[in-house]
Amino acid sequence: MGLGQLYNRQWIKGVLFLAIGVLGWYFFITDLAESIRGLITLGDQAGGLVKVGKQFKRVEGDHSVYLMIEGLIAFIVMGIIAFLYTLNVKDASQTGKLRDAGKDIYSFRQTLTNVNEKYFPFIILFLPIIVTIFLTVLPLVFSILIAFTNFGGNNLPPGKLVDWTGFKTFLNLVQLKTWSRTFAGVLSWTLIWAVIATVTTYFAGILVALLIEQPRVRLKKLWRTVLIIPFAIPNLVSLLVMRNLFNNQFGPINDYLRMFGLQGLPWLTDPFWAKITVILVNMWIGIPVSMILVCGVLTTIPRDMYEAAEVDGANPFQKFKNITMPFVLFATAPILIMQFAGNINNFNVIFLLTNGDPVNPKYQYAGSTDLLITWLYKLTLNNQEYNFASALGIIIFVMIATFSIYNFRKTKSFKEEDMIQ
Repeated sequence: MGLGQLYNRQWIKGVLFLAIGVLGWYFFITDLAESIRGLITLGDQAGGLVKVGKQFKRVEGDHSVYLMIEGLIAFIVMGIIAFLYTLNVKDASQTGKLRDAGKDIYSFRQTLTNVNEKYFPFIILFLPIIVTIFLTVLPLVFSILIAFTNFGGNNLPPGKLVDWTGFKTFLNLVQLKTWSRTFAGVLSWTLIWAVIATVTTYFAGILVALLIEQPRVRLKKLWRTVLIIPFAIPNLVSLLVMRNLFNNQFGPINDYLRMFGLQGLPWLTDPFWAKITVILVNMWIGIPVSMILVCGVLTTIPRDMYEAAEVDGANPFQKFKNITMPFVLFATAPILIMQFAGNINNFNVIFLLTNGDPVNPKYQYAGSTDLLITWLYKLTLNNQEYNFASALGIIIFVMIATFSIYNFRKTKSFKEEDMIQ
């Protein structure tokens, strides 16, 4: 690295590339090679107490998780060095072609000027890209790799070493009865919840927007302001208040039901009613969002289309079906897809309202209202089942990415944008 520039008599550039190459080889020999080996083996000796004679001596062993992180960092550094080496070869090749053609080669100052003119955006973006790789890509890859190990439960470093297990964690999710029952139950409820939560908030938002936009309705701004308040209040506050309102013992809602001679309902302690409760509360929070979006779309629909439909004898339902709804769907279909994907990962409503409860004795570390995302949270922070949590994270990502990409490409707004491009 750098010898091509020295051969072409570009001394400063050659020395710089040579220094980078020498440093790269030095770090590879002294550190990077060992770090990559640690990523492959995940350690040779576990830490702990070893009996020496009549006494126990603490031995500092390998920490598999640290070795995995160091190995990933080593791969990233090697990738950066390989990228610089590619630039070095390309630069030497281009300079050699100029010499063969009998043209003058760039001096170091001319090279800097040329790079600044042609590649200034890339130079500015280089540092943010490096930071993104280390702070975003590295943790993402690390969390994915955890799913292919036995890191979790009683197998925690430094007391024990972590081993690569391939797809065993994913197989256990569907083969072991305790895990497969929980996975199937939580997955089915997650999909049911996502569909119901999306449909109810979306179409109820359309209904509210249509009612507000009726010509005979006065004080439209006031109604919009009042109905947007649930969205304006932070979800944390709203959900904690709702949790107290629906409390079975001292909640005001059950108190009012008893005042009318009715029995209080087990809003948060019965599995069925707990699911009904989270759906109702989600409607309270989500309808204002859809209402505002649809109100904006309704203002863009040309009035002459409605007038022409009235001349043709169309009734209100036909105007809604053939004019209003196509316009609304065209403008909000991508947002509808995003809402469905967001409801699959709707952590706040479930965790803050029910904490995934009531407890289900047939489930492994999950409650009756837990979604995949809240189950993942419990597996990670409460039970230290990191490999199963990582596997769930991968499954959630594949589900959402597949659904979102497929359905977004099917929307008319995407197809028309693609035709324009």
